[in-house]
Amino acid sequence: MKNIIIGTAGHIDHGKTTLIKALTGKETDRLKEEKKRGISIDLGFTNFDLPSGKRAGIVDVPGHEKFIKNMLAGVHGMDLVLLVVSADEGVMPQTIEHLEILNLLDIKKGLIVITKADTVDTDFKELVKEDVMEKLEGTFLENADIVEVDSISGTGIKELTEEIDRLTDEVEDKNIDANPRLSIDRVFSIKGFGTVVTGTLIEGKMNLDDDMMIYPGEIKTKIRSLQVHGESQKIAYAGQRVAINLANVRVEEIERGDVLAKPNSMQSSMMIDVKLKLIKNLDRGLRYWDRIRLYHGAKEILGRVAFLDREELAPGEECFCQIRLEDTIVAKKDDRFVIRYYSPMITVGGGAIIDTNPKKHKRFDEDVLSSLNMKESGDPQFVVEENIRTNSKDYPVLKEIAKSLGENEDIVLENIKGLVASGRVIDINGTYIHLEHYDRLRQKICSTLEEFHKSNRLKRGMLKEELRSRVESKLKSKDFDILLERVAADKEIKIEENLASISSFSVKFSDSDIKIRQEIEDTIRQGGFSPEQIDVITGERSEYIQVFESMVGETLVRVSEDTVFHKEIYEKALDLLRDHVQKNGEITLAEFRDMIGASRKYAMLLLEDFDRKRITRRIGEKRVLS
Repeated sequence: MKNIIIGTAGHIDHGKTTLIKALTGKETDRLKEEKKRGISIDLGFTNFDLPSGKRAGIVDVPGHEKFIKNMLAGVHGMDLVLLVVSADEGVMPQTIEHLEILNLLDIKKGLIVITKADTVDTDFKELVKEDVMEKLEGTFLENADIVEVDSISGTGIKELTEEIDRLTDEVEDKNIDANPRLSIDRVFSIKGFGTVVTGTLIEGKMNLDDDMMIYPGEIKTKIRSLQVHGESQKIAYAGQRVAINLANVRVEEIERGDVLAKPNSMQSSMMIDVKLKLIKNLDRGLRYWDRIRLYHGAKEILGRVAFLDREELAPGEECFCQIRLEDTIVAKKDDRFVIRYYSPMITVGGGAIIDTNPKKHKRFDEDVLSSLNMKESGDPQFVVEENIRTNSKDYPVLKEIAKSLGENEDIVLENIKGLVASGRVIDINGTYIHLEHYDRLRQKICSTLEEFHKSNRLKRGMLKEELRSRVESKLKSKDFDILLERVAADKEIKIEENLASISSFSVKFSDSDIKIRQEIEDTIRQGGFSPEQIDVITGERSEYIQVFESMVGETLVRVSEDTVFHKEIYEKALDLLRDHVQKNGEITLAEFRDMIGASRKYAMLLLEDFDRKRITRRIGEKRVLS
């Protein structure tokens, strides 16, 4: 069944709360002061059973200008609005401000309700209607039906009920497959139950016993019980007013405007990119870095406007803007917002959020403005691509990307797959980077190797781990290996065992190099199991050091910083060890030392190298084959 939230709007004392009571038989004013003064101060909630059998939630908002903050906390999530205008007063200042707020929040459906219809004559009512229609030109209500009622006598209440019921059929269905999200507008404690929060479930669904999180504080909690329209339920759906009993959280830890959602499904931010539009009939616009009050969901946050293509935004104009906030916001792309001047507190404009987690932008940058234009278009694949482009240097995984966007992981993954298939995004073992970032890494890998070859002309290549430390130490070794394999597939580099080199590079020995190479090889081979130390062989002669390094891993096996064995000698030692262990099951250091006829030092270096390569395994003072 479709779930609907109906809201009221209009000037103080125009009969909004009385109208709700006439429609539902229920009183929405709950505070003593409200009943004493006869005005609504805070939000009021009830439900409305329609003739078709649908049950709608109702949010009654205060009409006094002093309580606009409370009104703004209640209008998020409304599907259908009753704009209430008193027949004896007509359109008043708060009627206009409420209408502007509703328009900015992109509410699409509504009715105009002329209340107190029995208190004035027909001619006066017609003048009021004409005034209303004139003021509604250019708004979402300009073609809305007008219904006359009198809440005291009951005139028109039946007709209004039927019209509301008809209009609810035109309301778009909510997305119940999205991650659940509720902006908390009330928090209180009930003796014997603990903490209770209420709010409109914007999207998704919530289940009894679900693990949840309160943002931005990221407080872990659990749904202990659920009520929808005062009745206990096991599941609550988007478009319903919900009261939730939460476990393991105190009232003092929650504020109006906090968001209840799934763990790790949302991300808080101190900055948002938006498309901002100012109201036409303002005395002044906004200048760059003006301080403002931003209203999103049930939350009010102070911030400053940073226009990206101008110094000032005039009344009636719109532009892209970055809002730098003084507190954290938890939002999702396309969420609507309203802003008011910091002082005086007058509604100035609003619009839609384009990016909930942007970087600071340079002003007057065409690339930034073009990107925002594309994001505003709503192409989900482009939005995912831009998120990955922006965050590639942090090597995000699926969960982080989805959290940053406040989107379902399955939906994000489908978009990522499309981007990977088109080559716009590179998948590195479940870490995603944009093609532009990959190109930067590729260029850095190639330039680093080219510099290495200049200084090490006789080395076959650079150790992959050393290359990783110079290019991108944020990547794990196995992920960097995948990156190298991709660059190698593009034929720009080649990988040989644990060495990387430019594809076109090869070691070229001069006649002098060949002579030195033979000299080093003969010296080390003759040393047998007791070779000369490296510094003795090479001295401080750079030409000897370069030739020697080029031999390591080919004809020479390095077992310590200052000791190498000729490959033939090393393999002979290994064969002797294997024969002994296969016959005797084990070998000691002393036995191995005597076998090769070397000192304890060289025998130990060889055994430790065998251990590192997992050829042997040490058990106490003995070794066995691994």
